[in-house]
Amino acid sequence: MAEEKRDYYEVLGLSKGASDDEIKKAFKTMARKYHPDLHPGDKEAEEKFKEINEAYGVLSDPEKKSRYDQFGHAGVDPNYGGGAGYGGGGFGGFGDLNDIFDNIFGGFGGGTRRSSQSPNAPKRGGDTKVRMTIEFLEACKGVEKTITLQHLEKCSQCSGTGADSGSTKTTCTVCGGSGQRVERRQSLFGTMETMVTCNACGGKGEMIKNPCSKCKGAGRSRTTSSFEVKIPAGIDDGQTMRLTGKGDAGLNGGPSGDAYLTIQVKDHPLFQRDGCDIYCEVPITYAQAALGAEITVPTIDGNVAYTIAEGTQSGTKFRLRGKGVKVLNREQRGDQYVTVAVEVPKKLSKKQRELLKEFDESLDEKNNAKQAGFFDKLKKLFD
Repeated sequence: MAEEKRDYYEVLGLSKGASDDEIKKAFKTMARKYHPDLHPGDKEAEEKFKEINEAYGVLSDPEKKSRYDQFGHAGVDPNYGGGAGYGGGGFGGFGDLNDIFDNIFGGFGGGTRRSSQSPNAPKRGGDTKVRMTIEFLEACKGVEKTITLQHLEKCSQCSGTGADSGSTKTTCTVCGGSGQRVERRQSLFGTMETMVTCNACGGKGEMIKNPCSKCKGAGRSRTTSSFEVKIPAGIDDGQTMRLTGKGDAGLNGGPSGDAYLTIQVKDHPLFQRDGCDIYCEVPITYAQAALGAEITVPTIDGNVAYTIAEGTQSGTKFRLRGKGVKVLNREQRGDQYVTVAVEVPKKLSKKQRELLKEFDESLDEKNNAKQAGFFDKLKKLFD
């Protein structure tokens, strides 16, 4: 008894009624995954690939797809004139199937593609990443720091040629200097040609008879470099600076890559930062809050004097304009917001207690309006 075929939509991981574009996209994905040339000797992959092609041969053809949607496998059975096979026009509806495989695998039967860029063309060096931790005030005001990073630099012994002194480079005889070679394999569709990296020269297109003893022919060597970096005022925690040309050296005369410096900022015991604004809390005494006073307020530029009004309540917030952090790469600055916290005295002496009690008894509703209002509301609530 013949094995029952799976639903063609299921084979391609689709739902019935999928659009032409969805069918084409699913086929390309599945074909790339199970192509036998990518799984040599894997019978299961080969069978899946056949199944995928059979499903696509039907669903890509509008007429066959219509019959399949209406009658299932019977609608495309060769005995009924449907014919799902691989011959004839079984892959109609989306153009030549080779166009799809040309995109996936580089083409069939001579449809190979070579890189248009010479393997010895100048190439930009890679980028490097490094982190640095700075103090809170350094981030606010800017600072110059010494940074140390590892990167690839042009070999000092061979000046980047990769060849030892007195030795020269020659064109690779296997790939003719292209850095690539054609590899032919047999597939379900005949001979398949793909471009692969030349294993003789490693894709460089050149051979070095006597490689440099320092860099082993690479033309670059890993080193540790230190240099000064100006960190601008206003940089914030987690922000990254690009240091142009401080990454890996390029190849064949190409430009160097960049280094990316990510800044981490330490916490401060007095200040918190939100964008370009600074926040802090200043404790004051009960007497200062009641009578008003000139208090000292710390800022990132130093201490400043600020006069608080008589009767200042705990939690009152005031603003010092322009005392925040400089906006990055601009002259504008944020503000500083200061919250006062009234400190209630503890461990009073007997005399202090008596004086405070006498003072409290001398107060009336005008002095404690908020408290009086609270008890009025409480009284009405329960009356």
